[in-house]
Amino acid sequence: MSDRQQQLERLRDELKERLERYQAHRQRAGGPVDKDMEDQPLQTRDDEVVASLEAEAEEELSQVRHALARIREGQGDICERCGEVIDAGRLGAVPYATLCRECSTA
Repeated sequence: MSDRQQQLERLRDELKERLERYQAHRQRAGGPVDKDMEDQPLQTRDDEVVASLEAEAEEELSQVRHALARIREGQGDICERCGEVIDAGRLGAVPYATLCRECSTA
């Protein structure tokens, strides 16, 4: 197993744990908000922040899973768009990258 695959698997596991925490927060905060509660605006804002973080984690997890599938297929360092090798520096910075730098900005 490559270092990159191990890194992606650790990131996948971390993202899954993070999503579980966000979902647990939603379940705890899922009840009705007390209308007399002074903290209602804070609770609402906190819930919105957690929902945003959860959406970001879900998107990143999807990208990690896709990158892991490409590694298993032997295509992990090949750009999905142009077919060129993805620079090792890019993969080091963004281990779940599936596009080379040029294609990612096009």
